[in-house]
Amino acid sequence: MANPNYEAVLKLLLEAVQSGNQTAQPAGQPDGIPVGVSNRHLHLSQADLDTLFGAGYQLTPIKDLSQPGQFACKETVTICGPKGAIEKVRVLGPVRSKTQVEILTGDGYKLGVTAPARLSGDLAGTPGITIVGPKGSVQTSEGLIVAQRHIHMTPQDAANYGVHDGQIVDIIVEGPRGGTYANVAIRANDASALECHVDTEEANAMSFYSLSKIKIKK
Repeated sequence: MANPNYEAVLKLLLEAVQSGNQTAQPAGQPDGIPVGVSNRHLHLSQADLDTLFGAGYQLTPIKDLSQPGQFACKETVTICGPKGAIEKVRVLGPVRSKTQVEILTGDGYKLGVTAPARLSGDLAGTPGITIVGPKGSVQTSEGLIVAQRHIHMTPQDAANYGVHDGQIVDIIVEGPRGGTYANVAIRANDASALECHVDTEEANAMSFYSLSKIKIKK
């Protein structure tokens, strides 16, 4: 017959081990952060949308994007610089207060412009660009950027990963051509979904894609 004291001690030991395992694996620490890879695109103000496509024009959504409320549109435009033009640049919605054109670094050579790496909305001191639509054209005074790589997340995500809004971190990309990207901005707010955003040049350099996941370097 088993000793009841022995069974009681064994039960306490098992509970302690289980409790220790739970402490060592806190919730909210997934294996990796999903990646969103973006090509060149632009966001339009309503005034510029009217000029390019006609008065009172409304964008035509064709695909929801990962960030809540944002979508790719049927509409495309041509962007023109001093040395060349790029056709069929996709418009993303919804409309914004200011027009913003996001290109790849290599696009700048074709267009003949140098666009700085900036976070979305940080447009002061950036160059302008000519945008041509089916009904007219717009010459912007600013708003041409190369998107700085960044991670969207909620405040709870930020707490889980031990980071905060505005923090600059390094990310680790695994794989045969993987490595580390520095200068990745944390963008934490309640309107975000967890995702690391890079452009196609950055993704191609390390051979990762939209189904890949990255980690924040500690």
